Amino acid sequence: MIKEKNSNYFLFTKKGVFLRMYDLHVHTTASDGTCTPQEVLDRAVEIGLSGLAITDHDTVDGLELAQRYCIENKLQIDFIPGIELSTEDYGEEIHILGYFFDSKNVILQKRLKEIREARVNRAHKIINRLNNIGINISISDVRKYAGEDFIGRPHIARALIDQGYIMSVKEGFERYIGKGKPAYVPRYKFMPQEAIKLIKEADGISILAHPGLIENSRVIRQIVNMGIDGLEVYYPEHTRAQMAEFTRICHENNFLLTGGSDYHGLESTDSKGNLGCTGVSWNLMKKMYLYKRQEGNKI
Repeated sequence: MIKEKNSNYFLFTKKGVFLRMYDLHVHTTASDGTCTPQEVLDRAVEIGLSGLAITDHDTVDGLELAQRYCIENKLQIDFIPGIELSTEDYGEEIHILGYFFDSKNVILQKRLKEIREARVNRAHKIINRLNNIGINISISDVRKYAGEDFIGRPHIARALIDQGYIMSVKEGFERYIGKGKPAYVPRYKFMPQEAIKLIKEADGISILAHPGLIENSRVIRQIVNMGIDGLEVYYPEHTRAQMAEFTRICHENNFLLTGGSDYHGLESTDSKGNLGCTGVSWNLMKKMYLYKRQEGNKI
C-alpha cells in the first residue's frame, strides 16, 4: 500500500522504501535560481532523487556543465536536459517546458540569443523607469545577481533589496516591477506556438508548465490544440481538483503527465517548494523515455 507525504508527491511502500522519484522542474544560477547546477545536483543526490531536470528560463547554459559534473563525479542520478521558455499570449504568461532536445540546435540557439538580448534591453528600460521615480540602482547593481548571460526581474528585485528599497522580491514586484506597476516594461514578443515549434524542431518534448497558474482555463485548451506533448500536472501550487482535471485532459488527449518543484534555491522567494517536494514516479518517467524513442523521428 502506498501512503502519502507532501501532497502525494513523495511515495513510499508500506515498508517505508523510497520509490524512484524525478523532479522535472528546477532552476539554477544559469537563469534566476540561487544554486549552481553542481549544487542542485549534489542536493538531489543527497535527498535521494532518482532523476532531475534542470529547466532554466530561456537558456541552456547550465546543461553542459551539469552533464559533465554528473559524469566526472559518477553521480547516481538520471540527468534530464530541460528548458523553460517564457511566452505570453491571450493576456497570460504561458511557460513551455522542453525536455530531451538538442541544446545545440542552430535555430533554437539563435532564438535564445535574441531572447537573451531582449531581456537585457528590458532590464535597462526597467532600471531607467526606477531611476525616474527616484530609485537609484544601476545595471552593475543588478549584474551582481544576474551575471552576464541572463537578466530577469527577480535579479532587479534582489538589487532593490540590497539597496534597501524593499524587503523581499515579492514586494519588489508588488510595488515597482510587476505588471501595472510604475517600472513595469512588457516582455519581448514570444508566442507559445513558436516555443512548442522550437522544441519540436530540436527533437524535444514540449510540456505546458504549471497550467494551474493560468487564470483563464480556456487558454489551456488553446495550448492543447497547438501540438503540446503533455501537461505539468504535479506542481506545488496545484490543488487536488486541478490535478484531477489536468490528469483527465492528459488521458483524453493521450498526453504525458509531468511534475516538478519549480525550485529556485532555499534563499529564493521564487521557489514554489523545496527540491523534490513535487515530481513524478518512475512509471511516469518511463513513459517519457518511451515516448521520446517512439516519437523521435516525428518531432
